[in-house]
Amino acid sequence: MGGGGSALRVCADHRGGINWLSLSPDGQRLLTGSEDGTARLWSTADGTCCALLQGHESYVTFCQLEDEAAFTCSADCTIRKWDVLTGQCLQVFRGHTSIVNRILVANNQLFSSSYDRTARAWSVDRGQVAREFRGHRNCVLTLAYTRAACVEEAAAGGLLVTGSTDGTAKVWQVASGCCHQTLRGHTGAVLCLVLDAPGRTAFTGSTDATVRAWDILSGQQLRVFREHQGSVICLELVNRHVYSGSADRTVKCWLADTGAWAVRHLQLRHPREASGRGRARSPSLSVPPAPRSPEGPRARGQRRRVFTVFTGSGDARARAFDAQSGALRRVFRGHAFVINCIQVHGQVLYTASHDGALRLWDVRGLPPPRAAAPKRSLPRLFSNKVGCAAAAPLQPA
Repeated sequence: MGGGGSALRVCADHRGGINWLSLSPDGQRLLTGSEDGTARLWSTADGTCCALLQGHESYVTFCQLEDEAAFTCSADCTIRKWDVLTGQCLQVFRGHTSIVNRILVANNQLFSSSYDRTARAWSVDRGQVAREFRGHRNCVLTLAYTRAACVEEAAAGGLLVTGSTDGTAKVWQVASGCCHQTLRGHTGAVLCLVLDAPGRTAFTGSTDATVRAWDILSGQQLRVFREHQGSVICLELVNRHVYSGSADRTVKCWLADTGAWAVRHLQLRHPREASGRGRARSPSLSVPPAPRSPEGPRARGQRRRVFTVFTGSGDARARAFDAQSGALRRVFRGHAFVINCIQVHGQVLYTASHDGALRLWDVRGLPPPRAAAPKRSLPRLFSNKVGCAAAAPLQPA
């Protein structure tokens, strides 16, 4: 089932594991943040390192790349803004008193979450704290933002949604800093969350092995997705389908509006449990949206597009599966340690590992999936937690 894949390029300049990678909106650059305390900018055209970003005094936990600036956060309690052309540090954001877990740049604002139990909003230009969000009883892990134009009192600054190890998610009015709603229902830490396109529904994943959907305006729990047997460590929402990756070594696909399995037999299995990261954080989940046909809806007789799910695992391998049948299409071998995060852009799969290497893989020409035998479960193909999943239609080679 599925042949091995050879890397187009191996970038091994980091001297420590890579904790995160981020693609620029135009797809021309890639940013990696590492255990060695540095970040690096790479060209997606040829995989060369364009700039070395040095200045943090501890490991880089997360990074986000915009067209004109790069942002990194670190265990040194700071956030830094960098010039993508020169690699020069433009701004240092100081104020958190513990490890900064995540950052998010949206609506010309910078948001951050930290082990100090707070989230903060910053002025991107001045580097000053504009708002502090206090109320969680334990560390804040994950962030999401929406303009929330349908809520008059929150429309000016939008809404920030945070997930915490205290088992709750909170909805904050950015303009006032007030807590709009507290989303209670999980019985374990909230590890990941995503918002739908209108920005009214949040999906949260937890160590209690469930995914839950919430109306963030009313705080009402809409539905619970129960099938996983381990912590839900990554989520992505694409085309009204929720993809969840779990410590139970499976990826599942759900209908966002009902909570039912979208594909009952889509269970991408991993054989044994392991840590999944060099640091205690959830793997990435990357789902490139399907390209729209310029001619509008699919015409009668038009061939159905083949969707592929990409996963990265702690067994140091990435894999491509057929999204309809769950059949394995390709295995990407080469990393020496856990794959922390992956991204898919165009016809290239990017994988970043705790071995310190960034690898680029050609995903064109995947072999067609074989028909699965009826009533047989998928083989246990992995030796760690799922790293990432992507449901993307591949173009012909």
